[in-house]
Amino acid sequence: MNQQNIRNLTLFDLLARSWALASSVEALHFSTDSSAAAFACANGTIALASLFDPEPPESRVRVSADLGQTTIRPREKPTAPVIVTERLCDGAPLMAVSGKSEFLAGASDGRIVRVTVTGEISNTQIRLDGSIMALDHARGQGLTAVSDGAEVLLANAEGGIVRSLARHGGDVAALGFSPSGRQLAVCRGDEISIWTLVGEPALARTIRFPQPPAAVRWSADSEWIACPLASGGFGVARLADGKAGAVSDFPAKVRTVSWSERADALVASGAFRIAAWSMKLPPLEGEPGGAIVTGRPGLVVVEAVAGHPTRPLAAAGFANGQIVVAQIGERDELLIKPSGGAVTALAWSADGRHLAAGTADGGASLITFPAQMFK
Repeated sequence: MNQQNIRNLTLFDLLARSWALASSVEALHFSTDSSAAAFACANGTIALASLFDPEPPESRVRVSADLGQTTIRPREKPTAPVIVTERLCDGAPLMAVSGKSEFLAGASDGRIVRVTVTGEISNTQIRLDGSIMALDHARGQGLTAVSDGAEVLLANAEGGIVRSLARHGGDVAALGFSPSGRQLAVCRGDEISIWTLVGEPALARTIRFPQPPAAVRWSADSEWIACPLASGGFGVARLADGKAGAVSDFPAKVRTVSWSERADALVASGAFRIAAWSMKLPPLEGEPGGAIVTGRPGLVVVEAVAGHPTRPLAAAGFANGQIVVAQIGERDELLIKPSGGAVTALAWSADGRHLAAGTADGGASLITFPAQMFK
């Protein structure tokens, strides 16, 4: 490699391991033990990438003795390949994080299968008569929620059906357990139903939105939920009193929302910069004052966002493949990747050291940050 090429290397070149997959990445998850990331692909497969890095950034960082300048050398060895499972269904498989090094996924014949980080697939006892339209798992409670679009079933770790929740008149679009696993949110029609699962399951609250919610994201304290809305914008609701609000003035569809516990904020995609709101002034019932200026405005829409689990930071992926990290409430941002396929999914590992990204052209990557990067 000549000196010119070395000077042109980006942070992505230096920090990321990346792979070219056969189809678009639609969703991704880290395993509970942070040993692997799973990328759900549009061709019905799941690609599994190990987080173990034989050349971590820390081993390649050098500090010059004379000037104290920090540099990082490129990797010397090729990246280990990902493991790609057999085709499970038409379209990207629905996934949920299960055991320490396992995932649950939906198959085309109504089966829920177990997928290990080494790509092994085995059947569970959970099987629906129709297609699987929504899936989630509560690891602490050992409960799996699954729906065919009309009925919601709860199953225990052995696959036995614990309870069939009432059949709904509208299509169930998504399911989401609270972080404690003691509540389940059911997105259907233009509302989210909150079920308590302590003892006999019971409907606790129903929250309506101006448009159908497409997904549900719980805050870490289980006090708030946020949801992208199917036709644009996002909704947010406080569970204690059921108060809700919606923000709809976006130039593009809001595909993802994410919480930042450290910044006490909510971030969203769909704008020409990272859209953020302080939860000290949440956007309930038309409250406009909580918007936080974050990152730099541009001409390209943010397609995916992810709040950092331990720092007041947010990552954003753009339609032109750009990936940045910004401190919530600050205008400066760190450019990680300058271009590429449109970013479709972003997620941080639990310890915040790794950022996983998926793109519309089949790109999958794990970006590992040195410990001193965000000091």
